[in-house]
Amino acid sequence: MNQKTQILMIHGGMTFKNKKDYLNYLKTREISIEERISWSGEFFKKSLGQKFEIIKPDMPLGENARYLDWKIHFERHFPFLRNNIILIGKSLGGTFLAKYLSEKKFPKKILSTYLICPPYDNTLPGEDLVGGFKLKADLSLLEKNSKNLYLMFSKDDDVVPLTHAERFKKKLKKAKIIIYQNKNGHFQISEFPEIVSMIKADVNNKAKKKI
Repeated sequence: MNQKTQILMIHGGMTFKNKKDYLNYLKTREISIEERISWSGEFFKKSLGQKFEIIKPDMPLGENARYLDWKIHFERHFPFLRNNIILIGKSLGGTFLAKYLSEKKFPKKILSTYLICPPYDNTLPGEDLVGGFKLKADLSLLEKNSKNLYLMFSKDDDVVPLTHAERFKKKLKKAKIIIYQNKNGHFQISEFPEIVSMIKADVNNKAKKKI
């Protein structure tokens, strides 16, 4: 019996230089009681859930994240992972995967990695990228860990500007960098059919190579 292809998704988060900034954010952030609908929720489950095993770790302290905490929690999932896994990281989750996979050999074979609007460095217009998430200069191991590597950005993103896409492009030789015209800012979309099609194509291409 064929096992389902695993998809491991790392959500976004925020980092702060100090406790004072974090507390100020908690006091001033916009509050809404409406349900948040994201492409990574019901849409993703309906589109892929029958043929894929979707794993969504709840990373520690998402609104005041620290890389070391995330690394520990991420690695605790390794005993449950299988070869030909698909990794997805959104925003800070994308930066986390970029950092981890550029510094460590992943224990399983990765079919593909999708980094969605990942900040490259601490030059964001409205947020800090601190907490140990700083990328090293050499990202070559990231491409060695994942031969199918996709980075996705949007021109209307008001959180991660396109300059970050250019910085990744200079460091990565084989990655496919995709720029969308409009993804409702920082990929605040209820559906993301493009990534579903790409994931299915990755799996189909793997199956064809086996034949």
